[in-house]
Amino acid sequence: MTTPAAGPRRAGSLAPVRLATWNVNSVRARVDRVIAFLERSGTDVLAIQETKCRDEQFPAAAFEAAGYEVAHVGHSAWNGVAIASRVGVEDVETSFPGQPGFAKPAAPAPADGAPTEAPDPSPDEAPSTLLDVPPPVEARALGATCAGVRVWSLYVPHGRAVGDPHYAYKLDWLRALHDAASGWLSDDPRAQVALVGDWNVIPLDTDVYDPAAFRGHTHVTPAEREAFAAFAAAGYIEVTREHLPAEHTYTYWDYQQLAFPRNKGLRIDFAYASPAVRERVTQVVIDRDERKGKGASDHVPVILDLADDLTHDLADAR
Repeated sequence: MTTPAAGPRRAGSLAPVRLATWNVNSVRARVDRVIAFLERSGTDVLAIQETKCRDEQFPAAAFEAAGYEVAHVGHSAWNGVAIASRVGVEDVETSFPGQPGFAKPAAPAPADGAPTEAPDPSPDEAPSTLLDVPPPVEARALGATCAGVRVWSLYVPHGRAVGDPHYAYKLDWLRALHDAASGWLSDDPRAQVALVGDWNVIPLDTDVYDPAAFRGHTHVTPAEREAFAAFAAAGYIEVTREHLPAEHTYTYWDYQQLAFPRNKGLRIDFAYASPAVRERVTQVVIDRDERKGKGASDHVPVILDLADDLTHDLADAR
């Protein structure tokens, strides 16, 4: 599901867009909930993570029936990212420049309440360890231009445990994304770019129900937090916290130990916006209700409203 790649587009007169990101934790298991969310929320563009299916298994027909085009990349029952849009899907890329691969799985225990990834090798991981070939690039990043905005649906590697090869891979992956994203702004400071998804980083102690429970584990290490903060130094703005600064505002609750009713959550789903996109963001909503009921994902949608950029141009001119 790809078309030739292109770089971020320069802002023109762009229409308002409702953009959301959601780790759905298996799109086939939750397709009815996802479609219902799209229809209920009026979302124009949805960045999806953890689809957990191959391209040919993605339930595209359900999205098309609801009026959405879909771009998806998935190689196995793990990972997988997509973008569903009713305002166009152009110039699709199924990885960012320099995106590293991974080939050596490991499975130490995560912190209590932390999100987990598959401990066993996915079909695209295992062969590289056996054949001594470059590690495969996983299905963790997909970019597409939707209504003039270059949207990246991102599923950052988990890390599994400090010292694990997957942890080093996570840091390499974030560095490579940072380098690519920095280049996009260097090429065009007014580029319309949105880096959205499941970042698998807890930037602040107030983004986790119990910082002590994560001490010594992934998601909270200085290296991960520095890698996350580096995007701000590159010129991007994390707009969800800008609009929703309250402490203990979560986007993820584990399925175990009654984490949701006890509000034992994490804030790990974010949206880094280029300055041109940041100017257009008028509202951010975390749809906590999507964690309720039967068959819910362990993450909830994060929704951004983007105004017509012409409105900002006129305001600046006054």
